[in-house]
Amino acid sequence: MNTLPGILIELESADGIALAEVEVAGKVRCTAMLVGASDPAWTAGRAVTLAFNEAEVALAKGRTGLISLRNLLPCTVIGIEEGRLLSRVRLECAGYPLSALITTGSVRRLALAPGDTVEALIKANEMALLDGAS
Repeated sequence: MNTLPGILIELESADGIALAEVEVAGKVRCTAMLVGASDPAWTAGRAVTLAFNEAEVALAKGRTGLISLRNLLPCTVIGIEEGRLLSRVRLECAGYPLSALITTGSVRRLALAPGDTVEALIKANEMALLDGAS
């Protein structure tokens, strides 16, 4: 499980759904979608942790154009554990370690190597918001 500590910047709610804007390390903004979030304790300035599964991370290298995903995390590839079908790509984002589990074919197609700059792409509904910083 990937985790990123952050500060809750804004919480917008409507129809039983909330979008939480979180700032990580003063550098990266992320959005988590919360269903049924009506806890008045979720206020701006609160320390939180974003959590998301490595299998929910897609990677883009040299992406151009617009995309609907809200979480576009700038990362550096720091290592690749290549398997026959799946590979774990170890990343660094704003000083924090992350990982992405993608197909080995995608690693080869993107020609990923340590030191490469990539974007980790995560849908807002795949981000969990936990109380407190990790």
